[in-house]
Amino acid sequence: MKIVIITGSSRGLGASAAIECSRKGMGVVVTYNSSPDKAGEVVKEIAQSGGKAVALKLDVGNTGSFPAFRDAVAADLQSVFGRSDFDYLVNNAGYGLFNPITTVTEEQFDGLFNVHLKGPFFLTQILLPLMADGGQIINVTSATTRVATAGVAPYAAFKGGLEVLTRYMAKEFGGRGIRANSIAPGAIRTELGGGLNDEFESILAGQTALGRVGEPADVGGVVASLLSNDNCWINAQNIEVAGGYII
Repeated sequence: MKIVIITGSSRGLGASAAIECSRKGMGVVVTYNSSPDKAGEVVKEIAQSGGKAVALKLDVGNTGSFPAFRDAVAADLQSVFGRSDFDYLVNNAGYGLFNPITTVTEEQFDGLFNVHLKGPFFLTQILLPLMADGGQIINVTSATTRVATAGVAPYAAFKGGLEVLTRYMAKEFGGRGIRANSIAPGAIRTELGGGLNDEFESILAGQTALGRVGEPADVGGVVASLLSNDNCWINAQNIEVAGGYII
């Protein structure tokens, strides 16, 4: 059984990815920060479908917590999955902030940086010794790195940095057969940034070739597919998953 760690998978895109990966036969390590109950629901849904999953607490914005998380992962790999390593890491955890550049505070800037760029960098670093050769890393970025959207400059800038970091991961980890790709979701109906109201959703749908905003399953399925052997020659790529947003 292949094993995937998906950060921020108690809800939204991460939860969908966890469920889709389980359907493809993978064991899943679900992580949560403030929603243990929701993480438990994801684990329960996977178990009810015959899959295997475990939930662990992780604050991606606090690198000081990473050694303890690594140790917890190592323990659960042995006790739950009967392995000493895992195969895939999906850096998905994140949150949104909608402020123009002129009003963003240093605290807000640092918070977004810690979660969207610094966190994935050092979490990957500390988990890499536990990753099996031939594994894969998927970093979740954003279509806002391509289409400038007023009010999300720090978020988009750090997602852009994560997209670049992905190519460097592919370059540096390739000797172990580890691939690294990023996916860039467009507008998705989740709780990120407070969710979408009807007016904003209508605008976004009108800017999308397929005429609607995305659902978490639209992205979760891509994550599971990209991790499969069917896509084993895709590496160092950024794949936009946005239904044709502003083309």
